[in-house]
Amino acid sequence: MSTIVQEVAPKARPAQRFPATVGRFDTTAERAVIDGLVRWVEDRYRADLQERPSKHVYIRTLPAATVEQVDRLRDSPVIRDLIARHVPAGSVIAPMKHTDEIYISHYNKDRGGDQGLFDKHYDGNLRFLSSSVVVRALIYLRSDATYTVVFGDSGVQKAFGTYEFGLLDFHRELHWVEGEYNPADGQRILLKCNYLVTPANAVLAEWGARAANTTVFYVVKAAMEYSKSPRTPLQVAVGLLCNLFRRLNNIHPLIPLSFVAGLLAAIGGLIVWAVSFL
Repeated sequence: MSTIVQEVAPKARPAQRFPATVGRFDTTAERAVIDGLVRWVEDRYRADLQERPSKHVYIRTLPAATVEQVDRLRDSPVIRDLIARHVPAGSVIAPMKHTDEIYISHYNKDRGGDQGLFDKHYDGNLRFLSSSVVVRALIYLRSDATYTVVFGDSGVQKAFGTYEFGLLDFHRELHWVEGEYNPADGQRILLKCNYLVTPANAVLAEWGARAANTTVFYVVKAAMEYSKSPRTPLQVAVGLLCNLFRRLNNIHPLIPLSFVAGLLAAIGGLIVWAVSFL
């Protein structure tokens, strides 16, 4: 039977925030799945494990046999039951498997798009949506507990080791990583799995929340991936914007959205002005 380990009791949560919680896979079968996935990642991404930038790969793009093994973890009762314990009774917990990833984590602070993975940040910027919660599971396939993850809003911190996992509110948990880069450290290999939680019989709310989350997720992820360890001027610029928007989102999620809206309006105005002179 898998074990749920509460390292530090989280503070009382606001009505819409899922409290950060940690747990562990303890059964022989679950650990065998994890060990097998680690061997597969080490073989498939051998070169990437030697590089400094982080690497994200969508699980939906992997071979069917590998996806099947991932499903055994992300659909595990220990995760589903723990989510259900902290949301209103009767809530619909729907996996967002199209957004799930394998993450090869390298402590990388070079002002690129992936620096925000370690600085203080919210994973998402839709925390003003009151009808839904997105719970992210960080499943540590391999980790040497070198770094400590701090979940600031919940008052929880944990140096995750192999076979452990953390659950957090994707949009409402300010979190960061504490530690220093050491090239001799072992690589961290994680699964990032997301679950949309909505009230029962709220089909329209579920559809709207899923669409909004998917759109923002793909746009932000594309910008981060493009600008990690930047080499070209455009990559540097996008990386700086990623880090600026992350800091603005830490203040309030509407600030970066307003910034983008204003920028698009200004560009549209310039286009109209230029066309008027043709």
